[in-house]
Amino acid sequence: MDEQLSWAIVGERVRRSRAAAGLSQQQLAELGGLERSMISKLESGDRRIDAIELTRLAQALDVPLNHFLHQAPEVVSRRATAVLDIGDVGETQVDRDAYRTEVLLAEWLRDVRQLTESGHLTLQPMLRYPRKVTGSADAHAAAHWLRDRLGIGRNPVESVADACEMAGQSIAVIRIPSDGAALVDGDTAVAVVDLAQQPGRRRSTAAHELGHMVLGDEFSTDLGVHASRDTREAVVEEFAAEFLLPHAVTRGIADQTAEEGKREALIRLSAIYRVSWSLTLHQAKNARVIDTTQARRLKTRVPTFAEFQDALGWRPQPDLDSVRVPPRYASAVMQAFKAHHVTATRAVEMLRGQISTGDLSDD
Repeated sequence: MDEQLSWAIVGERVRRSRAAAGLSQQQLAELGGLERSMISKLESGDRRIDAIELTRLAQALDVPLNHFLHQAPEVVSRRATAVLDIGDVGETQVDRDAYRTEVLLAEWLRDVRQLTESGHLTLQPMLRYPRKVTGSADAHAAAHWLRDRLGIGRNPVESVADACEMAGQSIAVIRIPSDGAALVDGDTAVAVVDLAQQPGRRRSTAAHELGHMVLGDEFSTDLGVHASRDTREAVVEEFAAEFLLPHAVTRGIADQTAEEGKREALIRLSAIYRVSWSLTLHQAKNARVIDTTQARRLKTRVPTFAEFQDALGWRPQPDLDSVRVPPRYASAVMQAFKAHHVTATRAVEMLRGQISTGDLSDD
């Protein structure tokens, strides 16, 4: 346990985690095989428990054990009000989901830090857009700047995880109760994306969280603290859309005059750039390739996999699916395992289910 953490803080984290899980003290006690009075005294800071008991509580609450034992990061940038170690969890499901998301985000940060501090992983410097961002036009310029820095040009982003890592942000695709979240803590930037989302949406969420890092946290941009959260998030969303599918690419189908021809061309772009149909239509509308009425009609005609395959001759492969952690991070985990710095069980845990213990051996 970190020296700065007292049992009162541990107890408070247990209480917040229990509230986030929607459990009573009695329910948690039953799940953890403990007495309710023990839970009550722990949460009030009047009792210590041993490692086995704390592990049981972590399992019952479905949170990492480290959440109780280590200091949480101070800087969190996410799509809803941050609640990690600030105030109370709140009574709404949104509050509870936010708390759990940030717990898992903090755990991801600790894993990345473990590898960097052990010398197995060297992070790329964070790429921060050096100019003012005051609206969507600036967000588009920032997306073009990042594409140029990464050497992508107007080509598709083949792997968002690799692009994020090259830009200095480590991203993990895991089960979380929200779309995504990101944080910058010192020289380390991390993000998490919900695995349950559709493939195109996962890429959009990852690009959005990357935008938080590239553009700077919401209170350091030139939008200012007086801009609404929705306004700031909309600017980041414009960055993400332009990063994944530039307007200039969608303008390439402007010679298509018939709506059906435009739809076929947009299906092809959606498949090649591996973005959602809604994002494709958004970019086409903003590029004035289609008008509002056409966009509304096309939105109801979501392409099928057969249409994607017919347009390309092959089925587009999903991104952020089997690959759930950055490639250099994955390599660092394997180096740590081979050096006997982490166990097979810990390596599987750090790789977020990308492999199983059966895939590892000590040979």
